Order: sequence, then C-alpha cells, then structure tokens
Amino acid sequence: MGRVSDAKPRLLEAAIDLVWSRSYGAVTVDDICEAAGVKKGSFYYFFKSKDELVAAALDAKWEQIRPRYDGFFSASRPPLDRLRDAFAYAYEHQKELRDKHGCVLGCPFSSIGTEIIGAHKTLRDTVQRMIKSKIRYYESALRDLQAEGALPPKSDASLLARQAYSYFEGVLAQARIADDLEMLKGVYDGVVKLLGIKEPVAA
Repeated sequence: MGRVSDAKPRLLEAAIDLVWSRSYGAVTVDDICEAAGVKKGSFYYFFKSKDELVAAALDAKWEQIRPRYDGFFSASRPPLDRLRDAFAYAYEHQKELRDKHGCVLGCPFSSIGTEIIGAHKTLRDTVQRMIKSKIRYYESALRDLQAEGALPPKSDASLLARQAYSYFEGVLAQARIADDLEMLKGVYDGVVKLLGIKEPVAA
C-alpha cells in the first residue's frame, strides 16, 4: 500500500487515468485501488464513494489544466492567437495521450459527463462547473474580438462561446470515436467559419 501521505494523490491519479481511458461504468473501486497501490480501507478513509473520488479527481485534473488556459487566454495576447494556440495544444496533448494509452481519449470532462446519469449529482455538478469555466475563456476571447470589430458588436458573446465550445467538443468526441487525431487539425478554421469571425487580412 502507498504511504498514507501519498495514498490520496495516488487514488486521484489512478481514478482519472482509468475512468478516462476506459469509462466510468467499467471501472470499479477495486480497479482504482489496485492501480493506485492502495488498500480499499484507505480508499474509504478519504472518500465515501466512487462518485466522490472521481469528482475530486476531475477537480485535480482541472487544477492541472487551468494554468495552461490562463496562459493561452491571457488578455495580453491577440484573441485569435488565444483560440488558435488553445486548439493547437489540444491536438498535441491528445497526441501525447494516444502515445501513452494507444487511442484518442478526448476530453475527460465531456467523456465522463456524457456517460453519467441523473443519479450521479456530485459528478454532474462537477462536470458542469468545469465546462462553464472553460467556456468563460472562450467568451473572453470573443468579447475582445467584438471590440476589434471581428465580430458584430451586438452578437451574444456568451452564446457564441457555447457554440464554439460545443463544436470543439463534438469534433473531439468524433476523434475519440474514430481514433483519428487528424480531425482536430481543422478545429480552428471550423470555429472561425462557424462564428463568422473576420480574420485580419495579411499585409
């Protein structure tokens, strides 16, 4: 068994890896404990249920991801660069994951979110909170595009952000289904066309 001091992070890491690469329903508490090298008694010392563990694992995953989003979507950067670089990173990150797991994994939040049902309120609330956080990054870039005149000033930036995010997640889900990373290469162009963003003309 892992030392008490590192048992919890081991469980969190094992949970996100297993549930993301397999599915929420296919992974048991025993599977997670085995992968983490932690006895079941220690699991219940930290968590009341698999739901609670996976929700905590998703929170931990978001804390790892968020600094990258803060960097990509910094207000000091041109808004189109923010979107372009965020989508480019998604491709590179999925490539790394495929090399590790042997397949395209897609987004952990959406993958788990589409699988859980109404009874999993803790998980559902966690996933929704993280999705809203991600959409806010898109919205900040789109509002700045409005200020630059690249989007109509009266368009609903919040709605456009949800549409852009939904488009990206849809392509990511299709890439996971087809195990085809190449689908992700056209996301930036697709979002630009979908939202009617006017890109600056090169000098």
